[in-house]
Amino acid sequence: MKYQTYEFARSALMPLRMQSKWMRQMLDTPFNPWPENYSKKWIRASSTMFENMTRRYGKPEWEIDSTTIEGLEVPITPVVAMNRTWCDLLHFDRDEKTCGKRDDPKVLLVAPMSGHYATLLRGTVKAMLPDHCLYITDWRDAREVPVAEGEFNLDDFVTEIIECVRFIGKDVHVIAVCQPAVAAVAATAVMAAMDDDCTPASLTLMGGPLDTRRSPTAVNDFAKSKPLSWFKRTVVQSVPWPNAGCMRQVYPGFIQLSGFMHMNLERHIEAHKTVFNDLVKGDCDSVDQHNRFYDEYLAVMDLPAEFYLDTVEKVFLDHALPNGTYTYKGEVIDLNAIKDTALMTVEGENDDICGLGQTEAAHDICPNVPDEKRWHYVQPGVGHYGVFNGTRWRTEIQPRIREMIRTVRHQRKTAVKKPVKAVNAA
Repeated sequence: MKYQTYEFARSALMPLRMQSKWMRQMLDTPFNPWPENYSKKWIRASSTMFENMTRRYGKPEWEIDSTTIEGLEVPITPVVAMNRTWCDLLHFDRDEKTCGKRDDPKVLLVAPMSGHYATLLRGTVKAMLPDHCLYITDWRDAREVPVAEGEFNLDDFVTEIIECVRFIGKDVHVIAVCQPAVAAVAATAVMAAMDDDCTPASLTLMGGPLDTRRSPTAVNDFAKSKPLSWFKRTVVQSVPWPNAGCMRQVYPGFIQLSGFMHMNLERHIEAHKTVFNDLVKGDCDSVDQHNRFYDEYLAVMDLPAEFYLDTVEKVFLDHALPNGTYTYKGEVIDLNAIKDTALMTVEGENDDICGLGQTEAAHDICPNVPDEKRWHYVQPGVGHYGVFNGTRWRTEIQPRIREMIRTVRHQRKTAVKKPVKAVNAA
């Protein structure tokens, strides 16, 4: 009933939201005789804050119109390259009329399905666009997927990654950010064991929970403090009418968001106090910066219950990947099969979601990757978000990933092929 109560409360606030909006519009009209004083500014700021805190934040836009390649501003068009029930494979098409036909490495950016939309990686995308032919997994909100489309579990997530890689073709470099790091390793192992021609050329794992027993965080401690039955009983809810996914079992985004907020509650409270004062003072630049962050942060999506519970069980309770018991479609995957795929891991020194060593564990999990194809980097001074967004990402982390991709590409192109022995005719 939590989801129904949440929807009812949101609906009940609609009249108050409308009144607040009308009040702000009345204050802003040029025909308002009330002089510009502190009381007027205070009421306007209060109305704005109330509207922002009580509305539902929809999926943000990508807002990526262009990039700069060799000094030229090149138009960018996000195009759905492959449409599937649970995921759109989005390609950021660079205008060849402006930059010409380029032979840049193909990169699949696997966005997390962890409560926020793929647009959370906007900064990641922007930094990589100039030098890469970039694709990204744009996951769909479970609230909008009808029950008739069936369930979606962790195996299905792995399948989606495999299908996206195969669609893009050979020599794809996969980058998994946070939660999908586990599924990306599994997908690579499955493809390698099948000797698939499209097995990723490289796999970069950024802030991913490969082995949550290393440097456990508050998130890890909470996950293992409860039995799986508790999660089923407490956080799994049914999507209410009139959503398209009515009656689907989900882990609601608003519950996930409340967990995120409580982890740094004092910081969020102070941020909102500051923006209220900025609204009163009329500091538009600070207000815009605050709104840009929270428009993204407060936009959340529901997760399919099967996928969420599988993740809790396999990643946080059973530690299936490092224990060698991870299964895909009922069969234990062979991590020893990963031999030709280069492996890079990236961690943040101050990461409070995935502690130090959790992502680096991939190097122990994949023992047959040659030493010359291994990279590990810890970025000083950043937390979880800073691993894939912000100044340190653009200036220190992304250049290292770019260099790794080009090193691997060069190695593959210059690899000495075994001579083919001549066969005498009978």
